[in-house]
Amino acid sequence: MSRLRRFIRFIFTPLTVMIIPHSTKRPVSLRLPSIAVILTILLWTGFTVYIASVGITTKEYYALKKRLDFYRDEFMDITATVKSLKQADAEFKRLFSLNTKEEIFETLDTSDTGSIDVDLIKKQIEKSMNRIGEIRDYIRKQRDIYFATPMGLPVDAGYISSGFGWRKHPKTGRKVFHSGVDVAAWPGTPVRATADGIVSFAGWSGGSGRLVVIEHGFGYRTCYAHNKKIVVKVGQIVKRGDIIAYVGSTGNTTGPHVHYEVWIDGKPVNPKSYIGRNYVGEEDRQG
Repeated sequence: MSRLRRFIRFIFTPLTVMIIPHSTKRPVSLRLPSIAVILTILLWTGFTVYIASVGITTKEYYALKKRLDFYRDEFMDITATVKSLKQADAEFKRLFSLNTKEEIFETLDTSDTGSIDVDLIKKQIEKSMNRIGEIRDYIRKQRDIYFATPMGLPVDAGYISSGFGWRKHPKTGRKVFHSGVDVAAWPGTPVRATADGIVSFAGWSGGSGRLVVIEHGFGYRTCYAHNKKIVVKVGQIVKRGDIIAYVGSTGNTTGPHVHYEVWIDGKPVNPKSYIGRNYVGEEDRQG
């Protein structure tokens, strides 16, 4: 009981706190119970600990926020890439009916950590995108080759009156090499380009009469001779089926027709290979 009394007497024993200013003013004395000083110290200590804990929590919060922002950016990047892949994959399927997306997921390895390797996904997607890009380039090139390859006859209604190769010249009777085919047609029949290209010659050329020459690229060139009238100019871009001239008998001819030649890499070849189903020979007309 005496100990309790001494403790109570101690905590209520007044303490003098003096505040001494750095000036000529008199010091200030405060008489406070011991319990008030102890409570002040405890409260200050608790406040200091609280502030420190809040600071640590704030630091952890910003660190966590930074990580979340990083994963969010990664997720957005993956989402955008996958969207691009889906668009490319749809076009890819339309062209070849192949499932490139399945190949990506079949090659994923998640056995180490049980979670998806984001870097691996991005590499696989990039690899597939590159493959699709290569296929697009290949298809684009094949498309250009297709439109640059001569097809069909240069007139809608005509027949092959003289073929490619050695023959007797219709005027001189001498054996000469015929570097194209003669397509007989009514005078004034439209002469059309058999492939896309650029006109490299359009004018008079001796025995060929009014001649049109078109460069198609990929080594292809076509020539259209003996025209009555030319309706294109040098440097003009033409498409397959465009009218370039009209059938005539200018130059060294025995009647109205188009002398049609196909050249590959600077050498004339038999146009019959490029006429296809439109090929109609004189023997077919007679039969």
